[in-house]
Amino acid sequence: MEQAREWIQNASSVAVLTGAGISAESGVPIFRGDQGLWREYKPEDLATPEAFMRDPRLVWEWYDWRRQVIAKAEPNPGHRALVELECRKRRFNLITQNVDGLHDRAGSGRILKLHGDIWRLRCLECRADWPDRRAPLPKLPPHCRCGGLARPGVVWFGEPLPDGMWLEAEHAASDAEVLLVIGTSAVVYPAASLAGIARRTKARIIEINMEETAISHEVDCSLRGPAGEILPRLIA
Repeated sequence: MEQAREWIQNASSVAVLTGAGISAESGVPIFRGDQGLWREYKPEDLATPEAFMRDPRLVWEWYDWRRQVIAKAEPNPGHRALVELECRKRRFNLITQNVDGLHDRAGSGRILKLHGDIWRLRCLECRADWPDRRAPLPKLPPHCRCGGLARPGVVWFGEPLPDGMWLEAEHAASDAEVLLVIGTSAVVYPAASLAGIARRTKARIIEINMEETAISHEVDCSLRGPAGEILPRLIA
């Protein structure tokens, strides 16, 4: 802990990668894996363009349920500690795999949302993109002002990351003197490759997770425990 704190204090450039673990500490369930069943469906059955074209109402029922669950969650001390760290560092980038918006609500400003934002909608007809934080939504599936069908503003399985987002994330990782990897299993690509990118440029890599992950043997420091407890101590 002391060594990791020193690395962060001395770094002029810090990047952070967060995953579902930090949100789970706020009560947001892990929507993937064995615990991710909704009715009899897995996320892999619903979070695809094909599933949406086949039954947009069913897919929206799942996302509307997710939005209602997330709306009850609050940013935890881990989220707020990252805001404080951002305020201290002139060069800081927060890269997240999460779509729940908890980093925004905590006050983070420099966020790269690799997998999109569940609180945004996109029109399939006119390509409009707008925020909508209503939970539940009044009508499913929602439509755009132009009359076109709207979809969630997230990245589905089989879709590329948002234009330019991955290039920015790669640059942030390669520019960092310290990369914090928080609450991610490090198995979802391309996000999982960011630690390797940072390592190639000699960055110190600090992992915070409840358990060992796929990259634990590659990092410079692996801290076990909740991000909400470790991060405030780490940047104190």
